[in-house]
Amino acid sequence: MSGVAVRDPALYPLARRLGLPMVDEGGTDEPELTLARRDDRLVLAGDPHRYGHPLAVDFVAGRAAHRRRFGGGRGQLVARACGLAKGVTPSVVDATAGLGRDAFVLASLGAEVLLVERVAAIFALLEDGLARALADPETREIAARMHLVHGDAGRELVTLVASREVAPEVIHLDPMFPHRDKSALVKKEMRLFRTLAGDDPDAPRLLEAALDVATHRVVVKRPRKAPPLEGPPPRHIIADKTSRYDLYVHRRLGA
Repeated sequence: MSGVAVRDPALYPLARRLGLPMVDEGGTDEPELTLARRDDRLVLAGDPHRYGHPLAVDFVAGRAAHRRRFGGGRGQLVARACGLAKGVTPSVVDATAGLGRDAFVLASLGAEVLLVERVAAIFALLEDGLARALADPETREIAARMHLVHGDAGRELVTLVASREVAPEVIHLDPMFPHRDKSALVKKEMRLFRTLAGDDPDAPRLLEAALDVATHRVVVKRPRKAPPLEGPPPRHIIADKTSRYDLYVHRRLGA
């Protein structure tokens, strides 16, 4: 068996809700990745030699907590790209939510964020991470601004956005691309993530859908030296040493 499956009967209701396969203990076909509950959180685990530590979404501690306290506020690249400025806090759709890290930064700065995730197992991790963040007094106000939906933004963005009453002023896209970080831990984490999510060959279609739905701008995260997505050229570009954002602007935020 390849892909991800659920073995713990306590998680079978979750598996049924998200359409994930279930395997019996001692079965002959072993899934490559397993969704399980460890230390009161949902994790995605595989062969540690290949995938490293189990993957979880944690908005309360670790990297998210450090970035919340010391990340640089509205001076961060993602915040600047999404137009968060003095007196301007747009509503954002993170149409490729992934592990929710950029969405959490935006929500910590006051933005209402709709997270769209198409991969069922990653959606489950996000759902679990948000539930724990809502239960923690330091992050509950931030998590309350994060609204999660399961779906494919490239195919049904209009419908998914219609599930919220807030107009999508900004749509944030972060299509999968080869990760160049030299850290073995990050390589293994991304290997695990890519096993589920794959690449994004439909990224141009996602950009087209986002341009149709966003009221003010679409921002696309890319490696600094990568070509822009196929489609119309970006109007503006902002970058740091490793990443850049291509900005497709309909009209000025705050106008």
